[in-house]
Parts: sequence; C-alpha cells; structure tokens
Amino acid sequence: MIDTHCHLDACASPEPELVERARAVGVTRLATVGTDDAGIERSLAIARDDDDVVAIVGRHPHETAGFDDGDLGRIEAAAAEPEARAIGETGLDYYRDHSPRADQRRAFEAHIELAARLGMPLVIHTRAAEDDTFALLRERAAALTVVLHCFSAPDRLEECVEHGWLCSFAGNVTYPSATDLQAAAREVPDDLLLVETDSPYLSPQPVRGRPNEPANVVATAEAVAALRGVVYEELEATVEANAARVFRW
Repeated sequence: MIDTHCHLDACASPEPELVERARAVGVTRLATVGTDDAGIERSLAIARDDDDVVAIVGRHPHETAGFDDGDLGRIEAAAAEPEARAIGETGLDYYRDHSPRADQRRAFEAHIELAARLGMPLVIHTRAAEDDTFALLRERAAALTVVLHCFSAPDRLEECVEHGWLCSFAGNVTYPSATDLQAAAREVPDDLLLVETDSPYLSPQPVRGRPNEPANVVATAEAVAALRGVVYEELEATVEANAARVFRW
C-alpha cells in the first residue's frame, strides 16, 4: 500500500521509526508534504535519506500571508530536487481563514502556474472553499494532473471525475457518520482512486483519538476495499498503480 499524503515532520515519532512501522505492515512508499519553508527542507531531507519516501513541496493556504515571488522561487528551487514529485498542498481554506483570502488565491494561482511550467502534479487542499477552488482548477489547471487530497467534496464527485481529478481518501472516510464520503469512495473510478493518512491528523476509526501515522493507511485502505466490494489486494494494486503514475516511480 502507498500513503500518498502524510506530514512526517509534524509527527511526534522520529521519521525513521514512522517509516519502519509503515513498512512492517506492508506500506511500500510514502509521500511526505512540506507546507512551509522549514517543512519543505525537512521533507526533502527525509526523502534523501530513504528511497521509499518522496516529497511534495508547496505552501499550505494557512501559510500564504504575504506570499510573494521570493516564496515561489524557493518552492521552485525545491521542486527541482529529484526527491520532489508534486507541487502542493495548495488551494483555499475559508474555514480557518488563517491567511487573507487574496493571499491564498494569489499563492494558489502561482502554484498552478508553477506545476504547469514544470509538468508536475498539483496536490490540492480545499476546505469550505470548493466553489472558488474548483473554478480556478477548471480555468487554469485543465492540462495538469490534480490530486484532491483528503477528498471532502462527495457532492461534486461527478465534476471531479469529468475533469479526471484524483480523489485521495483519508481516515475520515472510516467514520460512521461519513456516509457521503463512503458513497464517493464506492463510486470513484479505479483510475482516480488514492488513499492517504494525512498524518498526524485524521486517524482512521480503529485508532481514532490517537495521533495518526503512515502505518494506519492500511486501516483506511481496508475500509475502502470493503466499501468497493473488492479484496484488499485488488485495492492495493489499484492504488499502487495510480500512485506510480502520478508520482513517477
């Protein structure tokens, strides 16, 4: 199995321990996400130390206050490293509004342009901002590989499928109340399906209330396999094939 989105630098345990615990339960690769300058450097360093880890580099919407060309230049430099396989997570977050919305939008547009220029996938964070997020993706990212991290728009699944955006399901798909997400996890086409942990956040139901980590992607994948009526090994092959296509390994 692949954990296609985690934040190893934000987890409490040392990164090598997290990776080894994931390997012990059959997780073969991890994509760790840097969301600010320090996080980007740490994610690249972790990926340099372990061939089974790749980095996603960008600026989280929460970290976009005052975003300027210098910020973009540092992301572009990081993206040039061989360990970097995608741009993000980027997008819009109107739920927390930790950064001004104009700055979020400016940064998001810059990330889209950078991904297009470099020919890299774009990893999206959107919360309470789907209308604006999807509008920008339709207008500016038509030619890009787009991953909707922690997929949270089940009512817009048809639109996502129409545009070929990958939908990555996190631990919240396992929550008993998440019936809309579970329906989306059943319906999304095989070639647009990914799973993730978003560690240390969104622990799946069996370990809910405890810090999340990459090893727990197995619990999420087991739940998604059950929802889709397939054996775990079939889902594992689907996710691994999609991740290999997106992240180029």
